[in-house]
Amino acid sequence: MASSSAAYARNSKPITERKQPKIVKNLSKIEPRKLGVGLVAGCCLALLTYISLAKLFSIYSPVFDISSTLSKSNSSPSGTLVETVSIQNSNSSSSFSKEPDESAIINESFDSKKTQDDPVLDIPVPKETDRVQDNAPKGTQSTTLRDSDSKTDFPQFYESNGKEMAKGQTESKITCDENSKDEGFPYARPIVCEMTGDLRISPNEKSVYLVSSSQSTVFNQNGEKKVRPYARKDDFLMPSVVEVTVKSVKPESELPKCTKRYHVPAVIFSVAGYTGNFFHDMTDVLIPLFLTTSHFKGEVQYFVTNFKPWWVHRYQPILNKLSNYDVINFDEDKEVHCFPQGFLGLIRDRDLIIYPNPTRNPRNYSMVDFTRFLRSALSLKRDRPIILGESPKMKPRMLIISRTGTRKLLNQKEVAAMAEDLGFDVIIKEATPELASYAELVNSCDVLLAVHGAGLTNQIFLPTEAVLVQIVPWGKMDWMATNFYGQPARDMKLRYVEYYIDKEESTLMEKYPRDHIVFTDPMAIHAQGWGSLAEIIMKQDVRVNLTRFKPSLLQALDFLQE
Repeated sequence: MASSSAAYARNSKPITERKQPKIVKNLSKIEPRKLGVGLVAGCCLALLTYISLAKLFSIYSPVFDISSTLSKSNSSPSGTLVETVSIQNSNSSSSFSKEPDESAIINESFDSKKTQDDPVLDIPVPKETDRVQDNAPKGTQSTTLRDSDSKTDFPQFYESNGKEMAKGQTESKITCDENSKDEGFPYARPIVCEMTGDLRISPNEKSVYLVSSSQSTVFNQNGEKKVRPYARKDDFLMPSVVEVTVKSVKPESELPKCTKRYHVPAVIFSVAGYTGNFFHDMTDVLIPLFLTTSHFKGEVQYFVTNFKPWWVHRYQPILNKLSNYDVINFDEDKEVHCFPQGFLGLIRDRDLIIYPNPTRNPRNYSMVDFTRFLRSALSLKRDRPIILGESPKMKPRMLIISRTGTRKLLNQKEVAAMAEDLGFDVIIKEATPELASYAELVNSCDVLLAVHGAGLTNQIFLPTEAVLVQIVPWGKMDWMATNFYGQPARDMKLRYVEYYIDKEESTLMEKYPRDHIVFTDPMAIHAQGWGSLAEIIMKQDVRVNLTRFKPSLLQALDFLQE
């Protein structure tokens, strides 16, 4: 403390004794004119420094936070993505507009509380760590693009002054296939429409708005196209199918505001009609769904009309494999969903058949592709049957599908016993609605045997090159047997055996006299239509002649030796 006090108490030299600073001396020697020029230059330098600092301040200061202002601008009720940024301080305010870059414009935020990670409402350009995987978990409506999609598959959309259009594209388009014919299967060509551009799907209005400055010839004079999107062209069934109206609207029209936006295609289809019957579930919905959308590799959003929760639940594993996203109930949803591409209805072919077609099947999918897809979706392990002789201790496994309604195999136990004597390991089981477990059972077998009926549809779960044995009832059923199950079996690369019963093996002999038309001219009953056919011929049971049937079982064994 003493030293400190001494220091503070030290006397300064008198002012008069101080030496004048050198800079003052030097300045005194400068001429006044030159001094004025220097001062002006110094002021200019100071002004430039001030402006630079002010610019930096405006960028980094929270008062001039552009990002927060942009966020508010993007979530404004007008929905425009032409960004308006306001810069304000205590003394002045100014605003400017700028065209957003592509990374900013492909997604619109509709709720300022949503973050850029929101799975549907605000979908950022995907980062490498954010890519949607092929087996993306359900329970989310995330529709993030993959690399390939973002480059070529679908146009990127932005909004300008309240109207939408595709970048580089001024017109939305619609094409409908409604005149194709299949003479043998007239119901196999249902109407299906494909749309690209600005699509707004409003399930609450049962409508799809297609925004375009011109009107396609597809539409009627009111600018509408009405479609019942069930993949079976059947006049008897169509009235029960929900009708969806595509409306052509001008960009300047009053349009429904998008509440959810997607960058994947939409597909609207119905599960009305004969669904609930396993054969029709496959032919009228699931195979058409595969044919229409499998090339999207999961990046597709489904809307289901005539929604049946139990149906969706039953086939959830297959739907999950086809789409990365939960299906939307078209009958109850209240949102307005916006898409760059969509299908109304499904492309289909004949029953359990997929043939090459330049327009309806340009990728040449086949039933082998479909069965391979099912094995993957349901985690079925076997893709080949047993080969006799490779493992002497292993017996070929046969599944006899039992029926409890019509067309029962009355002596199925005797048939099973004969098959076991020939070397088969036999299981008798009725088809069940438990899809996964029954599919696994079928897949574990080498031979599937059943009387003609929907149970034979389970052949789709057999390993490739397994054997299908169809027992064909009496009554000229050869066309139905071949086209519904025989030819599909061959197209699936299965070995096919068919056994046509004699009238003596049918219970029709117990119902009608021998001179009845059902025995003398069965085709006359076919000519009367499905009602007569279902009431007479389809309501018979079968008791096969074991001696006559035995060669069919031996043929199945022969196939398993090849």
